[in-house]
Amino acid sequence: MAFKSVLSVTGAHHSDKDVTIAAGLCAEGGANLSVLIMASPPLCGSIPEWPKRRAAAIARLEKRYRQIEKFSHDMAILEKTSRDIQKLLGALWICYDVDTEYCDQASVGDAVRQRALCSDLTIVGPALLNDIDLGPLVINGSLFDTGKPVLVVPKGAEATLSPRRVLVGWDSRVEASRAVREALDLLSGAEEVRLTLVDPEVTCTGNGTEPGADVAAYLTRHGARVSVDRLPSAGKPAATVLAQHAIDTSANMIVMGAYGSRRLRERLFGGVRRWIEAKPPLPLFLAR
Repeated sequence: MAFKSVLSVTGAHHSDKDVTIAAGLCAEGGANLSVLIMASPPLCGSIPEWPKRRAAAIARLEKRYRQIEKFSHDMAILEKTSRDIQKLLGALWICYDVDTEYCDQASVGDAVRQRALCSDLTIVGPALLNDIDLGPLVINGSLFDTGKPVLVVPKGAEATLSPRRVLVGWDSRVEASRAVREALDLLSGAEEVRLTLVDPEVTCTGNGTEPGADVAAYLTRHGARVSVDRLPSAGKPAATVLAQHAIDTSANMIVMGAYGSRRLRERLFGGVRRWIEAKPPLPLFLAR
């Protein structure tokens, strides 16, 4: 499918790098860009009953005042960031809208989910990827809670929605199938698609008697130029093998399924960060 509605989530304290990347992708594909700027309030508890010790009461009040000051400061930053981003996007030839959200961390996923449901793709840029507080919550709200795909663009990567050479990690799981379907527009327009299987097992079901042949035929019917690579792991993690193969084949993007239960989502985010940081900077297209 073509990506005509793109969501970019950024923190109020982030630079405009992630939004600039998303804007470039929208300009490339003629898509609308929706920007969501997020900030979290201080953890304000209710004012306790007057304690026996006056010093403790004063300390609690001082803490509350500091929280109120932080709230005012965060709101000012949020409004300024919104104005700056609107000014930035106003100078570009794209359709866009900018929204802000001030909510506690428990509500971040729902706020992102609401926007992602009406978007084709969510962009996770380097600033969001480096934010261990906000990043996992955005992944949860977009990738897991909606089933919509996410494009992770690490620092130094060349962001594009028209990659020339794409590596697809395939293992016959539902998540891999969904990633392929969501990325069909990218794959059918690429000059070369390397469908890569690590340690595939020949079975009557799942991978079939010729692993990768069935999905290769499916992609070919959609106009993709596909070749199948079956690689041994030689005791290495599959992700390491795929990353090295991406280097060897000069891939411009990696397409993969995102795995993990609800309890493993944050671990997935951390794993993606570590994997990307240790590998060549390539955009990573994930679907669930």
